[in-house]
Amino acid sequence: MHHILSSFILCCFLTFSVNIHPAISAENYINSADDSSPFKHMYEFDGSVGSSLMGSETVPESKDIVYLPEFNLSARLYRPKNTDENQKFPLLFYIHGGAFVIESPFSATYHNFLNILVSEANVVAVSIQYRLAGVCPLPCAYNDSWTALKWVASHLNGDGPEDWLNQNVDFQRVFVSGDSSGANIAHQMTIKLATEEILQGFYVAGMILCHPLFWGSELLHGETQDWSDFMVEFWGQISPTSSGIDDPWINPSKDPNLARVGFPRLQVFVSEKDTFQLRERGWYYAQKLRESGWSGYQEVNDFQGEDHVFHLNNLTSRNSTILRNSLIGSKFSLCRSFLTDVDWAYICSHVYVSNKLGLENGDQDAMMQMDGGG
Repeated sequence: MHHILSSFILCCFLTFSVNIHPAISAENYINSADDSSPFKHMYEFDGSVGSSLMGSETVPESKDIVYLPEFNLSARLYRPKNTDENQKFPLLFYIHGGAFVIESPFSATYHNFLNILVSEANVVAVSIQYRLAGVCPLPCAYNDSWTALKWVASHLNGDGPEDWLNQNVDFQRVFVSGDSSGANIAHQMTIKLATEEILQGFYVAGMILCHPLFWGSELLHGETQDWSDFMVEFWGQISPTSSGIDDPWINPSKDPNLARVGFPRLQVFVSEKDTFQLRERGWYYAQKLRESGWSGYQEVNDFQGEDHVFHLNNLTSRNSTILRNSLIGSKFSLCRSFLTDVDWAYICSHVYVSNKLGLENGDQDAMMQMDGGG
């Protein structure tokens, strides 16, 4: 394998290695500037706001199910503890990160994160495995994830192979999410949903992208030529059949189908000190999606002083808690009730509207009036 891929794997490992920690359960969970960016912040968090935690007493149930026997690929399913038969919850379809080359849904990093998130949000989650690019280059990860999403959708009528999905999922409230390369894949899944029919009644209510791994030939603010050269070579190694660094797989702004994404709401999380220089890519994605003609509701949440996937590195940090609060309790989201009125008032007071995102002056009021369930 070429040295550039090995170097990137090492870089990813060093970023993710701080995530290795003993399993954390909901039972012992504890709460623990100037910007020259061309894009103004809609939400800018510095960690100073107090944040309430959901006082869950139970750890979610989880189990592993093979969804693609041909390649022995599995998904880890989660549901709230003591779930009644036929009790319905929103579904979170989650795709792990790792630059397409490392990690899995079965690592402590993702198991602990999903455990806490499912407990706090009261959702069913499906965290999927896909073939890594070091073994099978792209588009294998996209194809596997699409197969997994279709497998989930096969439970819509209550006659799929997995009882939890048959009995406990509200398929009118599906959220597609991922971090880093998983966020890249999540976007690709919504493009495929817009262009290929799965099942009538399978409805993606929103997409949640954490530190999405996108790039392009045109450098954005804060991106260096050296790192861009690295990304071009790395991308060529893991996706030899793509058209290059401006392929829609890595540069969504070049996708003619961008405006067709069917979800009505988008939530993006970025970090000021992202090691992989991906901060502006998250903003740029939101901007280009708006410019494409997509008219949904969007939030971009920019965390000051934080690094790539910080919310996985330390689950009990204040900013990690704020991120999950924003994911769960904003007007976007899985369940509005998690934030206190004080927390929500603080967040609303720190909203900045940016014309760079295509927002008109009246859009802020419209955004603030939207209910998370509507």
